[in-house]
Amino acid sequence: MQILDYFLSQYGNEGAVLALLLLGLFVAQLICAVRYGRAAGYKNNRRKVVREENPPLSLVVPMFSEDYGFVEERLPLLLGQEYAHFEVIVVYVGQDSDFHEELTRLRQHYPHLIIARIHHDPRYPISRKMALNIGIKSAHHECMLFTSTDVVPRSPRWLTLMAKGFTRGDIVLGYCGLERKKGLLNRLFRMGRMMRSATWLSRAAKGIPYRGILHNFGFTKSVYFSPRSNGFNHLGMNIGEDDLFIQAVATKANTSVILSPAASVDQKVWGGLRWWLSQLTYYGSTVPFYPLGVRLSYVWELLTRVAFFAVAVLALVWMPLEYQLAVVGLVLLRYLLVWWQVRRLARRLGERGLLAGYFLYDLFSPLWSLFLGLLLLRKDRRVWR
Repeated sequence: MQILDYFLSQYGNEGAVLALLLLGLFVAQLICAVRYGRAAGYKNNRRKVVREENPPLSLVVPMFSEDYGFVEERLPLLLGQEYAHFEVIVVYVGQDSDFHEELTRLRQHYPHLIIARIHHDPRYPISRKMALNIGIKSAHHECMLFTSTDVVPRSPRWLTLMAKGFTRGDIVLGYCGLERKKGLLNRLFRMGRMMRSATWLSRAAKGIPYRGILHNFGFTKSVYFSPRSNGFNHLGMNIGEDDLFIQAVATKANTSVILSPAASVDQKVWGGLRWWLSQLTYYGSTVPFYPLGVRLSYVWELLTRVAFFAVAVLALVWMPLEYQLAVVGLVLLRYLLVWWQVRRLARRLGERGLLAGYFLYDLFSPLWSLFLGLLLLRKDRRVWR
């Protein structure tokens, strides 16, 4: 009581209110940071075994253009994975018969390659979900993984590690980073991908899965054709196979999360800020269909972060020197603890060279999220059929 009286006599009611707000917001930020640690410390091998090890796999890859870069550079990396029994199903959506013949000739060297074709008619657009449906029906194996043509596996053991997920679940969620390039903008892109992934990976690690990422996830045929799902949902949208469908079928009991640098893939970066913004607005169109708790938790983290820094600035402006020093110490402590959790996550996911840019991301990402949220208010015509 004497300490409180002394505090009030020195700093007044304003100082007491600021102190309470700062401490409360500090605790809220720490609770949010614990989520990153949950994903970083997750161990899938603690789950019950439901299937034999090294099950046969079908890897399904939809392709919507005559992508020679994929055929010559990235497809061999998929076909050359160190796994005993797997097939790669490329679903080609297009009109070029010569290109289709070239793809088919690859089977002479890779007998585990299967080519499925959908003839492209501009009058009847083919969505990724429609292409995946053809790939799933062409698959010979129960366990299926899905990726895209702009992805590079980080390791020839990628399939081996992802397959371990199927020994303990019917749905497997992995991580996809972004291609590493020079420049601050690339670091911010990669940091944004990692931190957004941390939100759904941490929930999946807790047993509340609600999404994956289309470049590195999988499920069984039994899940896809079950009466509960009967194929992909939200057919009026061109997207949603990795989040809206996963929401409908994923549970704590049937979902495995595989987190390892060697089990991750990297998506090619095809442009600068405009390309990245286009990606975020396109795939972000599914967010309004996410569970309310998911959306509120994301907003809560951003609001408490902004409020924490705002209150800290007010205290630095109005309070005396010793109060200011305490505020600076609290801000530094918050940075240290959050940075430590982010570092653990980055090491678990194999993301190198990002931590130096974390402070910029931490400071400016609320403004970026607000800007992106405003853009998402506008209906994206690319999403809807």
